[in-house]
Amino acid sequence: MRWISKILKILALLVLSFVFFLALLFRSDLPEEEVVEKYSTPQSHFIEVDGVKVHVRFLGEGEPIFLLHGSFSSLHTWDVWQQELSPYYMTISLDFPGHGLTGPDEKKRYSIEDYSQLVFDLAEKLNLPKFHLAGNSMGGAVALQMASQRPDKVLSLNLIDASGAPRREVRSLDSTQSQARGGGAWIFRLASHPFFSKILLKCTPKFLFIMNMKEVYGDQSKISEEAVTRYYELMLREGNRRATLDRLTQPRNTSIHFDRLTMPTLILWGAKDTWIPLSQGEALEKAISGSNLIVFEGVGHVPMEEIPTESVAEYLSFLGVEVRKNYLQPPKHLAYAD
Repeated sequence: MRWISKILKILALLVLSFVFFLALLFRSDLPEEEVVEKYSTPQSHFIEVDGVKVHVRFLGEGEPIFLLHGSFSSLHTWDVWQQELSPYYMTISLDFPGHGLTGPDEKKRYSIEDYSQLVFDLAEKLNLPKFHLAGNSMGGAVALQMASQRPDKVLSLNLIDASGAPRREVRSLDSTQSQARGGGAWIFRLASHPFFSKILLKCTPKFLFIMNMKEVYGDQSKISEEAVTRYYELMLREGNRRATLDRLTQPRNTSIHFDRLTMPTLILWGAKDTWIPLSQGEALEKAISGSNLIVFEGVGHVPMEEIPTESVAEYLSFLGVEVRKNYLQPPKHLAYAD
């Protein structure tokens, strides 16, 4: 019976070691006030939309452009784009419920269709009958859903490493590579697992975010400590971890009708995207008549962060903005609005 006793001692030691390890990884939520103070900007506004206090940032004047971020992200992913677009357009970025400074939705409305309706409601509240849409990853799926639902409202469409491409079988929210969100990304599988998801609610180590960002960047040398800390602390904002797990376990319903997407459409893609592969960008180009696909070599899943200047230049060119060699001349750009 000694061998049984030894096995029990080893098992007990392993359990205690695991508990001790989890204790080291324990991270409590960051208070909403603390995170808002650190990450809001002078351009930040908190607008109530159907019971949710949405963090929205406005820059510029002119035709409106909604900038829609992806999973685990926030409106900060558009920092450089907003600066570069604002001399020509009114840019509107927002944190979706369960992300950034917006925080959780009591009614747990985290689906693509929920997010689409929220943007429509926000546009109505801002008295914007027509607008441009630009979306990355999950935000791209939201843009597709909106453009398909109300093409009369969408002046142009910009899809950046977007989810939502047509599939022969099952369509998912954050990737079309497989039935799981995020394609082959381990973070989606981990967060969706019934056991590990409960651990992640309280034990969320920073190194997971470093690993995550190494996956989404093609050039890892461009990952800054400031960006990692921002992603990490915004996830720890009160209620965001619970909201993320609720979102990833909800049904993945979308209803995109590609034949309705007749507005000018630009597709931007990182050739080294491991979350949503380039083949999905090519599928979108085939599905959307008249669309144009531009591929960035050596770039990953978030071109607007990794190569913000190069990627926004392609978008400005698509919008018809003329690059000025003589800065004494006024800028010239096309208008898609009637």
